[in-house]
Amino acid sequence: MKKITISPPVAAVLLAVVLFVFSGFLPNSFGTDMSAAAGQAVNIIRLSVFLGIIAAGQTLVIISGSEGIDLSAGAVVTLSATLTWTIVHGRNEMVLPALVAVMLVGAVIGFINGSGIIFLKISPFVMTLSMSGVITGIIIITNHGNSQGMLAPIMTSIIARPVIFGIPGAIIIWVFFAALMWLILERTPFGKRLFAIGVNRTTAKLSGVDVTWMVLSTYALAGALAAFGGFMVVGNTGVVFLSLGTPFLFPSIAAVAVGGTLLSGGKGSYFGSMAGALVLILITSLLTTMQMSDSIRQMVLGATLLVLISIYGRQKGFRQ
Repeated sequence: MKKITISPPVAAVLLAVVLFVFSGFLPNSFGTDMSAAAGQAVNIIRLSVFLGIIAAGQTLVIISGSEGIDLSAGAVVTLSATLTWTIVHGRNEMVLPALVAVMLVGAVIGFINGSGIIFLKISPFVMTLSMSGVITGIIIITNHGNSQGMLAPIMTSIIARPVIFGIPGAIIIWVFFAALMWLILERTPFGKRLFAIGVNRTTAKLSGVDVTWMVLSTYALAGALAAFGGFMVVGNTGVVFLSLGTPFLFPSIAAVAVGGTLLSGGKGSYFGSMAGALVLILITSLLTTMQMSDSIRQMVLGATLLVLISIYGRQKGFRQ
């Protein structure tokens, strides 16, 4: 009998659907009310946007292989949110300059990460973790943990509120963002070279790929995407604080793994990371609805992620 093979991204999407349907049977949930179910679905997707965007950079560095990871992403999110808050200061005309500025800062931080990894031969784990500490220290020194600023009204209107047919602007932005990520990974020379260095950097180098430049540009792009995530997060929350980006760090890595990207590099997709983000948000929502304590939520979430990752996180496919 022929076995049916389901790719990890599809498996993650199916799991998300199952979790959502299950949530409808919980007390005080939407039940059989289709209107309420649609509203809840939109809300879950909206909450997944921010984790999904931050996970984009993790997707790139993990695909690049050689134990690629970015533990500075959480700190970059906080820094970019703080810079956005300060630069915009309530002025609509400063939103675009703030976005450009924070993404440039994120790219510079990512470039420094890549330089340490490629030139100083520091492991990605150590390099990015150290950079996270440096960034956090800079934030504390520059504003003593108290940022002066204000969110521009246009950011709230576009990101946090419904824009078209009751769909929040954040979701629409995510759709275009996902299309751009697909183009980068699947339809550009950069994407092809990224997968090549993820499979085998020596072979890629012998094939004419500039491995040094690819690593530098990948980490720079990852930093810029984390900064964009911070811009989106502050646009949604309307507040900044020192640990703003911390809750997104490890879930962003888990979302990539749950979505089927090989942690060893060379295989993966951003659509998988999007599905992984949906699964994580749904699990968190279910545990919260069931009124579990924070410690229990952490245990259940960790165990669930361990099971999912062990099933297909490091494999080519999920077999049913």
